[in-house]
Amino acid sequence: MPKRELIGRVTSDKMHKTRVVEIPRKVRHAKYSKFIHKRTICHVHDEANESHVGDTVRIVESRPLSRTKRWQLVEVVTKSREVDLAALKAEQAGRASS
Repeated sequence: MPKRELIGRVTSDKMHKTRVVEIPRKVRHAKYSKFIHKRTICHVHDEANESHVGDTVRIVESRPLSRTKRWQLVEVVTKSREVDLAALKAEQAGRASS
């Protein structure tokens, strides 16, 4: 049986070698036929710590690596373009005091 591949967005990179990836999907309500936005949360193994919050990544199913990790990172599809304002201000403050 082939392993499943999914594409999602990294929502947390606080753990070492682990990322939390959110995969959005739309589900049709059985009674009202309205489309509802749902999401699937996966814990993903990232050996090189190459992905960060906001990145779009491709993940593949794997053997259980821990109690919650069942996926591995294949590639970073697109990098995030978000700017960390706190880090930017700290960097500018460091330059100003020098």
